[in-house]
Amino acid sequence: MNMTLQQIAKACGGALSNAEGKETEKIQGAVLDSRLVEPGYLFFATRGERVDGHSFIPDVAEKGAACVVCEEAPTEVNVPYILVEDSFQALKDIAEAYRQTLHIPVIGITGSVGKTSTKEFIATVLSEKYRVLKTEGNFNNEVGLPLTILRIREEHEAAVLEMGISEFGEMHRLSKIARPDICVITNIGQCHLENLGSREGILKAKSEIFDYMNRQGHIVLNGDDDMLAGIREVHGIRPVRFGIHCGSTCDVYASQIESRGLFGSEAVMHLEGKEYPVKVTLPGLHMVGNALAAACVARLLNMEPSEICKGIETVRPVGGRSNIVQTGKFVVIDDCYNANPVSVKAALDLLQSAEGRKVAILGDMFELGTDEKKLHGDVGRYAVEKEMDVLLCVGSLSKYMYEEAMRDWDGVIDVRYFEGKEELLEMLPDILAEGDTVLVKASHGMHFEELVEWFAKN
Repeated sequence: MNMTLQQIAKACGGALSNAEGKETEKIQGAVLDSRLVEPGYLFFATRGERVDGHSFIPDVAEKGAACVVCEEAPTEVNVPYILVEDSFQALKDIAEAYRQTLHIPVIGITGSVGKTSTKEFIATVLSEKYRVLKTEGNFNNEVGLPLTILRIREEHEAAVLEMGISEFGEMHRLSKIARPDICVITNIGQCHLENLGSREGILKAKSEIFDYMNRQGHIVLNGDDDMLAGIREVHGIRPVRFGIHCGSTCDVYASQIESRGLFGSEAVMHLEGKEYPVKVTLPGLHMVGNALAAACVARLLNMEPSEICKGIETVRPVGGRSNIVQTGKFVVIDDCYNANPVSVKAALDLLQSAEGRKVAILGDMFELGTDEKKLHGDVGRYAVEKEMDVLLCVGSLSKYMYEEAMRDWDGVIDVRYFEGKEELLEMLPDILAEGDTVLVKASHGMHFEELVEWFAKN
């Protein structure tokens, strides 16, 4: 990282103590989790609701930590430490300072749906030419983003950062840390309506990504999204657009799309006036759009069309996001990482393409604001329209999904409601049949990964 203890203290406005001649020592990594500390690492002692990181300072000192960032001076051990008012803020300040020393392209990705899949497409495609660091797991917030930036090393030639928010001002702060060279917005859907109020509010909040972007950088937008269509120019930058339905009005678009069901799609990608056949291995029409976003970014970074097509074909699913799991008896669409009305309907579209009986297990969608009952009901009605064989609604909010589905019930679809996962699991053996394709979809807080684990064992 080429950051010394002295530089780190200056970046966060902290007081360095116990350094004893180690002021110019460079750290080897930075973590919040004491279990991840290795010799030479910087450890951030943070206070959470259940755990106080200060209690682990003796442990990380024994592991050889180079320094500790803390809000309270350690008394039990003699370890270099930087005293600050707020360890979380210090993390952001240090990452921001470090980011400004980097000279590699940083791609920031946001949007209501598809951030993680788009991140995977962009990172995988860029890896055909560059050494890429990408956001891992759900490290896309004001803690995860700075930790990801602090993982960038000299060997990396590009960084792909997922940027997730739930309130106004949050993206502004993330942008200040990341300072993206290329900003990608996947769409404006119906996430976090509880805090952002409306799609117009979501657009305003997501657009904060432009606040600290490179003024000589680039913007990549979904040309099929009606809200993003209004963005014509930002900081004098004309957006590059991708899309499936926008046709030749977009800079990069697809035609002749043929679904291969759960095994992806084939399409013709139109890029700079030429046509290129591409195979998208991830299932769902929306994945074609994610691939096009990656093509836009790769072309802006001077990659050849052949490299782009090869990269698109090598993308593989991430657990919890349209990941196809084949067990001995069932095919499971593991899409349980998160959910909102747009992503659930897209998942139902995907399930409809499967062979044999189609079973949808849908749970609560959180942070939808005052319209949460109606939005759950819309999903229930949509599931009936898509003619699922079995619709299982789980959770207190999903009761509205169930009730709306029953309004349109024709007696053919098996529609049932369960208060919780435990009740569902008791009944599943009697509901399912060997050979079923099962969609598992809900907001992360429903912990539907437990259902996926159940399928893996049965």
